[in-house]
Amino acid sequence: MPDISDLLKNNEKWAEGVRKDNPEFFETLALQQTPDYLWIGCSDSRVPANQIVGLEPGEIFVHRNVANLVVHTDFNCLSVLQYAVEVLKVKHVIVCGHYGCGGVAAAMQNAEHGLIDNWLRNIKDLFETHEMLFRGIKSDTGKVDALCMVNVIAQVSNVSHTTIVQNAWDRGQELSVHGWIYGIKDGLINDLDTTLTGANQVPAIYRMAEKVS
Repeated sequence: MPDISDLLKNNEKWAEGVRKDNPEFFETLALQQTPDYLWIGCSDSRVPANQIVGLEPGEIFVHRNVANLVVHTDFNCLSVLQYAVEVLKVKHVIVCGHYGCGGVAAAMQNAEHGLIDNWLRNIKDLFETHEMLFRGIKSDTGKVDALCMVNVIAQVSNVSHTTIVQNAWDRGQELSVHGWIYGIKDGLINDLDTTLTGANQVPAIYRMAEKVS
């Protein structure tokens, strides 16, 4: 395990290597960030957003929390979403979970984990809602992975239900919301085919009334 001082030394080596390959990289990066993508992912340290999709710093805006949740009372996540959509004008919001998520696994247990139990309640609700889906899965690992996918799909819906995204679509802004899941064992991303590109794909109860100009 590297010492904390090693991290600073590693940073110096990294910065030096970047400058060697591209002398103007940091000067250009400092001017402005213009990402086309917002990544909403899990806090798990094994899922580095820009690296697994081959993007450089500045090319993807990132929000991470335990189990990649989009909760309508989480002003942290909503503030990131609003800034990304309204200021940065991202074209894609990607909700990316991962198989074997510890947060999802913890939500499936009846054990007490502390404060985080209040956060994981959102996943417990998903498990109860889709209980019939999990009855045919025998292994605990299989159930966790299935719930990881169900969770991503649910968070894609939550993103599309926000007034932030609804208003963007109402303005005619180009914006797609995607659901992906990452395999830590093989490094591959699976597209869950849940992409939403407009309010017409959202259940009527969640749609905002069109504004009359």
